[in-house]
Amino acid sequence: MFILAPFLLVAGIGFLCWLFFTVAVFALPCAMGLMAGFWAYGAGAGVIGGIIVGFVAGAATFVIGQVAFALVPWMWLKLLIVLLYTVPAIIMGYSTTHGIAQMLMPSPAWQLFFSVIGAIAVGVTAFIRFTTVAPPGPSGGNIARV
Repeated sequence: MFILAPFLLVAGIGFLCWLFFTVAVFALPCAMGLMAGFWAYGAGAGVIGGIIVGFVAGAATFVIGQVAFALVPWMWLKLLIVLLYTVPAIIMGYSTTHGIAQMLMPSPAWQLFFSVIGAIAVGVTAFIRFTTVAPPGPSGGNIARV
């Protein structure tokens, strides 16, 4: 077991980093799901009911954003929808990276540097994931043939 411990530690840290990054990218749906789940649990739905309500609320938040992004014809409103979903991701990416950086390095300047890099990485990833999941606008019925 002593030989496997370092490998399991690295695998566990890698899994947690992946989990933090994924949750940070989908910050708004995750936050809505958590809030709805905790509300349902507090309202007496129990643990299973809270998990189900939280999952449905998070998925609904994501789907509503995707549908709104796909159906809105105005570019400025699409930009507002994208900002609604990416700004919480940027904030969560900064906060998560800053928390990890505080544990690993004593210099506040380097903590800030890596936190900003983490926020940029999560923000760009959230922007790309949100805008590429939605189908492109209508093609107008024209089929391009080569």
